[in-house]
Amino acid sequence: MFLREIIKLNERIQNHEQYPFNIPTVRSLTRIPLNRNVTFFVGENGSGKSTLLEAIAYQCGFNTAGGSRNNLYDLDSSAAQLGDYIRLSWMPKVNQGFFLRAETFYSFASHIDQLAIEHPSIYDAYGGKSLHEQSHGESFFALFKNRFGKRGMYLLDEPEAALSPNRQIQFLSVIHELQKSAQLIIATHSPILLGYPLAEIYNFDTSPISNIDYKETEHYQVTRRFLENRDFYLREITEDRE
Repeated sequence: MFLREIIKLNERIQNHEQYPFNIPTVRSLTRIPLNRNVTFFVGENGSGKSTLLEAIAYQCGFNTAGGSRNNLYDLDSSAAQLGDYIRLSWMPKVNQGFFLRAETFYSFASHIDQLAIEHPSIYDAYGGKSLHEQSHGESFFALFKNRFGKRGMYLLDEPEAALSPNRQIQFLSVIHELQKSAQLIIATHSPILLGYPLAEIYNFDTSPISNIDYKETEHYQVTRRFLENRDFYLREITEDRE
């Protein structure tokens, strides 16, 4: 492990009613200890998990639009508004790694295409061809297999977005191999990814943020209830109500 703790610098915040400081999990945040090589952030949309992950990427020196320290391109929506208000406790500090943002992956792929105009060999780190020439799921796996693997920090925001259930299961083996020499923090909605047994899970649906067991997560429970009672749920959804 490299990153041991995330600390919020409350004394720097002038207006706690301003976004993103007014998000309940951010408002109540003081520190988050990291005890495993794989940490999951789980919670509803808008719960603050992506906001915190982006702030960590900012403090790591990664491009908050997605990429590593060496990927220099701009994206309007990539400002890490929480970035200057947290401190990372390292032992030891590492500078290598990658920040994956599923929602901006298209822009990252275009950035790589621009670099390849002068340096075609850059595609070697992405499966040998443009990420735009691969399906969304294939491009993600090309990144995982070719760009990941080195010692460092890997911050992944909803990596399951482009992956089929079968691919998500395959990605569990990527996580397992990578955590042997690296540390991962993953924000996810996937009950498949959350099932990785060596991970610690932080629940952003509570304030303050708290540890949660896999089978206690809403993602696991809702998925299980639906699969076991599919007909009941579909009747509830499709039956006309007066």
